[in-house]
Amino acid sequence: MTDLLPAATLGHIATQRIKGDAAHRVLTKDGFDTAEAEITAWDGYAPTPLHALDALASHIGVGKVYYKDEGPRFGLASFKALGGSYAALRMLQRELSRRRGQEVSLADIRTGKYRNECAGITLVSATDGNHGRSLAWGCQMFGAPCRIYIHAEVSEGRAKVMRDYGAEVIRISGDYDASVALAKSEAEANGWFVVSDTSWEGYTEPPRDVMSGYCVMTREVCRTLDEAPTHVFLQGGVGGLAAGVIAALVQHYGDASPRVVIVEPDLAACLFESAGQGKATSVTIAEETIMAGLSCGEPSALAWEILEQEATDYLTIPDTLVPPAVRLLARPLPGDPVIEAGESAVAGLAALIAARANADLSKALGLDGTSRVLLIGSEGITDPEIYQQIMEDQAVA
Repeated sequence: MTDLLPAATLGHIATQRIKGDAAHRVLTKDGFDTAEAEITAWDGYAPTPLHALDALASHIGVGKVYYKDEGPRFGLASFKALGGSYAALRMLQRELSRRRGQEVSLADIRTGKYRNECAGITLVSATDGNHGRSLAWGCQMFGAPCRIYIHAEVSEGRAKVMRDYGAEVIRISGDYDASVALAKSEAEANGWFVVSDTSWEGYTEPPRDVMSGYCVMTREVCRTLDEAPTHVFLQGGVGGLAAGVIAALVQHYGDASPRVVIVEPDLAACLFESAGQGKATSVTIAEETIMAGLSCGEPSALAWEILEQEATDYLTIPDTLVPPAVRLLARPLPGDPVIEAGESAVAGLAALIAARANADLSKALGLDGTSRVLLIGSEGITDPEIYQQIMEDQAVA
């Protein structure tokens, strides 16, 4: 079970699941229903594949491995197509309704009834790549100007895609958290509207909308499976993906919802640190991880409310596991499908394989031959140049 990836030591913190209502209160069923009804009406909507990696499951000694492949989502190569664009639409709805003094429908904005008015509402955000791509795409679809702030390590390939969707891209010299701060300050100074996937004090509605959009992906999974997974391995970042998926799973499966394992780069482990401290805790990122979408030092307070109650395990993985995991999906074990995945997509996969190579960690996580594990393949090829370097086994800057 150790031959698929290099040997690695994973950090692990175990916590207790807390009986509470966060998975129903922070993200409500009504909010999910509204998001699903709207997003599934968009041109190009189609459920993304849920692959059963049976050869891999047999090789590492679990019952099932399910991989939700978000690479094909709306042609944006990422699950975030469901979040930033929907949150943009909801922001436009709130502002147009305020200006007009009456409720404006999502459908009317989507179909262009208020396109001229949307042109006067500038939406901004910071991003590592995928959230900004989704926001830029949504702004183009709905007719609103878009400004995206990126940090020094975001690849030029990802920046170009956002420009191609019509966004003005502003690169700063600092890290992701510095780009968030600049987006907030410039929006406040200019009367623009921040559409962020992370929350802070007094700012909750757009990140709530972002996470609500993710229900589409999770509900597709639940409708496909005959029984609940026993485990779900979820990427960290600010926590929005994990919180959105967890809430939808809990609302669907109730007490039978799967054990939640959060996976982060050891270079950017704010949720791991939060679990250790017992409260939302920021970390300083001294070195950027190859998992660009997970390079976040400050957790979303809104997402943490759900994770604090529902997640029971937090893992950190080294970057050395990522390129081999990407290549494993592209060149799979015989019988498994070929999957093109980006660097952040394979965090859960890498952690699962590494955990099964460690008997003590497997036992601690409750993994055995009957486990049914759900993985969220959060992105496809979001930067072709980096993907090519990985496939050719080159060092990736």
